[in-house]
Amino acid sequence: MLPRILGWVVIVGTAALAAVLLWPQAFGLQNQWIAAHVVALRGVAAVCGAIVAVLFLLLAIPRRGRRFAIAMAIVFAVFTAGQVAVLAVRGTGGAATAAADDRAAGASGPEASVTVLSWNTLGEVPDASTIAELALTEGADVVVLPETTDSLGEEVAIAMREGGSPMWVHTQAYDDIAKARSTTLLISPELGDYEVVSADYPGPPGNTNTLPSVVADPISGDGPRIVAVHAVAPIRWELRNWRSDLDWLAEQCTGENVIMAGDFNATVDHFAGRGIDGGDLGRCRDASVQARAAALGTWPTDLPPLLGSPIDHVLATPGWAVEDFRVIESLDDAGSDHRPVVATLTRAG
Repeated sequence: MLPRILGWVVIVGTAALAAVLLWPQAFGLQNQWIAAHVVALRGVAAVCGAIVAVLFLLLAIPRRGRRFAIAMAIVFAVFTAGQVAVLAVRGTGGAATAAADDRAAGASGPEASVTVLSWNTLGEVPDASTIAELALTEGADVVVLPETTDSLGEEVAIAMREGGSPMWVHTQAYDDIAKARSTTLLISPELGDYEVVSADYPGPPGNTNTLPSVVADPISGDGPRIVAVHAVAPIRWELRNWRSDLDWLAEQCTGENVIMAGDFNATVDHFAGRGIDGGDLGRCRDASVQARAAALGTWPTDLPPLLGSPIDHVLATPGWAVEDFRVIESLDDAGSDHRPVVATLTRAG
């Protein structure tokens, strides 16, 4: 009798834990250690769940303990199916929002459509020509480069100018020791003149903790506020700073006209609870969600996209519709551990 009771305790406990790891935001645990990491790698979690389910089915072949093994196999099979269902709903791309064409019909001028490229360069591993070539090929108006210093940003801008697309360069750096402590933002002059309004020291109220972000506001024209993001990773000793970074980034997107992009070190699961007015983070909506491409991982490049973590994003306020969003896989051998992401946003007239 006692072994049977203990068996059901294990089954129910495992089912409860699986529910938490499948949808931690339902329990307010999406930003807590372990749950935050599992939900960041839903593809890997699905594969692991499937393997464990098969192992329990094999254990069910002998008669002894068959009911327990089958029950555990069902728990892990449901967990796996849940992860796959979430990934399927979030999508693998190819679906621009239907509203984009309608909004574009009323828009005009150089700011009617903005293409945003973001690529964490892992401390400038890809060279300037590779970054510039990608930006020119994509027709980028905004280029966000976490872990990139001002000097490389200027090289990219020069190469883009020679390619017919001049860019202004804005960089925030916390020190010159580690390139990861710099973030560079390139903005096309067609969007107007910009000034950096984020502080050049770590932590709220003026910037993200540990790694810098760049907040640039227009000083001419009516272009959007542009936020180049680099939040710290949710490793155990940085969890508080990571949560603080996401809170601060949500605050930067409470205006009417904002575009933010970069390495958030967070998936849309981690954004839960930080949106207002229907936004995913502040008032900003995630382009990958709008384009149904939020299942594609951007980190690390040595995992297939469906097994990776989608932590690089482009977000914008509701006045911008997503015409296109893509995770670029063709540069996985360029040296960075992040894949570039590119989004084309169309603004209402």
